[in-house]
Amino acid sequence: MRGIETRLLPETLYPHTFFDVVGFQRSLSRRNLAFAPKMWRARSEAVALLRRLDPNVVVTVGGYASMPAVLAARKLGVPIVVVSYDFVPGRASQFAARSAAACAVAFENSPLPKATVTGAPVRQAILALDRVGDRAAARRRLGVPDDRFLVAVMGGSLGSGVLNAAIARYANAHRDDDGLAIRQVAGERFIDEVAVVDSSGSTGLFHQIVGYEDNMASIYAAADLLIGRGGASTVHEVAVTGIPAILIPWTGAADDHQTENVRWLTDADGAELMTETALAADPSHLDEAIERLRNDVEARERLSRAARRRGEVHRSGAMASLVERVALASTAR
Repeated sequence: MRGIETRLLPETLYPHTFFDVVGFQRSLSRRNLAFAPKMWRARSEAVALLRRLDPNVVVTVGGYASMPAVLAARKLGVPIVVVSYDFVPGRASQFAARSAAACAVAFENSPLPKATVTGAPVRQAILALDRVGDRAAARRRLGVPDDRFLVAVMGGSLGSGVLNAAIARYANAHRDDDGLAIRQVAGERFIDEVAVVDSSGSTGLFHQIVGYEDNMASIYAAADLLIGRGGASTVHEVAVTGIPAILIPWTGAADDHQTENVRWLTDADGAELMTETALAADPSHLDEAIERLRNDVEARERLSRAARRRGEVHRSGAMASLVERVALASTAR
């Protein structure tokens, strides 16, 4: 078993069960030989778990790790609610949706059946964030000087070699910049490879690097500009908080869904999109974009206002209401 959840969940008070499954690779891979037997064993474990828990509804947010519970719910007749917050639903979500009682989606015109636009699941700490009122306290928690322009860099839960390389170039070019700070979430697999230009000095660039960020609310409150990927969680949290952002979708994402996620924001002028292709062709492209927004307060404010307008859909509570309706309908039968 792998994935960031295997580290994070045991540290919480939430009861949890991990199923040992592997995803099905689109290209030829020896890992595919393990797909069916692992999934069958995990399905049997999930059937036993659901019989013990006796739930009124099973909620799936996609991914192959969710499939054992979906298969078990089908066998036991437990209603399924699919929560899909990528613009292009993943294959596991498409599979689960075939027999789902309802699908809660973040985008209009979803291809999933029985889809209701409910917005995406966003943590309460993010929903409650006040980027103006919480800024000073967030910077104190992070140890970032209050008088610097803070660029936050996030490459997703695993980190991004592409973003790390691009920010290394930018940091090196601004190593003597007394007005700049960078908080870089490099990813634990990259942390030993990334050099810190300066982490604590009062002169020159202030540069912090961490492997994983546990307190994203502080990042969104403290930062003036975000450089990130196009994963659904990042896109929706940008929308909710209104943080000005340059988003660089991962080209290896299935069906290029990260680009579609980001376009939902950029079509409304709620973020700037930069492709990996453009960044590879001209690495200075990102440097120029950061400096342009750094020096244009009005442009950052426009991005912020437009992003927050997009993010209003996530504040409705409609997702919880949909799950409750399905659960109540199950008990009424």
